[in-house]
Parts: sequence; structure tokens; C-alpha cells
Amino acid sequence: MFRWIIGSSLKFRFLVIAAAAVMVVLGLSQVRDMPVDVFPEFAPPLVEIQTEGIGMSTGEVEEIITIPMEEALRGTPELDVMRSKTVLALSSIVLVFKRGTELMHARQLVQERLQLAVSRLPAGVGPSVMLPPLSSTSRVMKIGLTSKEMSLPDLSMTAYWKIRWRLLLVPGVANVAIWGERLKQLQIRVDPKRMQARGVTLKEVL
Repeated sequence: MFRWIIGSSLKFRFLVIAAAAVMVVLGLSQVRDMPVDVFPEFAPPLVEIQTEGIGMSTGEVEEIITIPMEEALRGTPELDVMRSKTVLALSSIVLVFKRGTELMHARQLVQERLQLAVSRLPAGVGPSVMLPPLSSTSRVMKIGLTSKEMSLPDLSMTAYWKIRWRLLLVPGVANVAIWGERLKQLQIRVDPKRMQARGVTLKEVL
């Protein structure tokens, strides 16, 4: 049997080469339209929530934002593991759900609890943002910025207003998270004596 196959292949080698070329072309055309992902989803469904605490140290963010958020989200149905990470002016909480939980259902459960969690946070804390759903292989790059000429606030503004928005213009990029930023603030400080002398109230200043 094998002798016949080998002998026929050598005898009609041009037909074998032509058939192989046709199969390669058909295979390449099918690969482009394959619905199967190259990296199938292997991680359980997870939801990440980020909350800004502008001007807060890491300890303040942990005490004022992260711990109350964890207490409010701990009882979420079908929740398996909760992880948190606190850095300067930013709190990140990742909720990992049990395998088999539908991702959109998990996000709805978190959204319901998130309303309660936000109501416990003090005034001045930035809004809690639920990041868009991402695959387990979504974060493909991390970029660090350093400068000997620019201050940390100036570097943060460059990263936020220039680098971040240009990266978001790249097709396929869903989110660009910035860690350790120091955003600039415009603050108006009033002088009660000068206001009283000119007959200006605080409400008018606001």
C-alpha cells in the first residue's frame, strides 16, 4: 500500500505539487475568515473598577476608598475572588467571578452594588469607573515615563492629554490606564476680608 502511494506520488509528482499548492491557497483563504480566536478565553469573567482620589496619598486612598469599596462589593452574588491594588491617587478593585458566569450578568451585579458603594464615599472623590470588558490577553504593553526636565504633574498632563488620546486612536485599543499620575488642579482661594470690603459673597464667587 505504501509502495503504491509513494510510487504514484513520484510518478504523478506534478499533480501532487499542484494539489498541495491548491490546498495551501484554500487554507490561507480560510484562516482569514476563521471565527475562532487565536487565544481562546481561558480566564474566568472579571470586572475591574477604578476610583480616583486626586491629591490623596496611597494610605489615604486605601482607607477612604479601597476598604469601603471592598466592604460594599464583598457580598456580590457569584463572586469568587476579590483583589485590590492601591497606588498614589488611584484605587483599583478586580472582582473575579465563578467560571460559567456570564460576563454581562456579572457586570450588572457589580453595577447594582457599585451604586451603594459610591454613596459611602466622601465628597471630593472621583467617580468610580467600571472598565470596559477586556479579554485575558488584552493588556499587551506597559509604558513608563521619566524625565529630568519635567515635573511629575507636567509629565502626568502630557501622558493624559497627549499620549493617552493618541493611543486610543489606534484601532483595537479599548482602554489606556494611567497609574501614579498627578493631575493639575485650578484652585480659587478667597480672602474673606477683601470680599467683605467689596461686598462680595462666597455664593457669588462660586
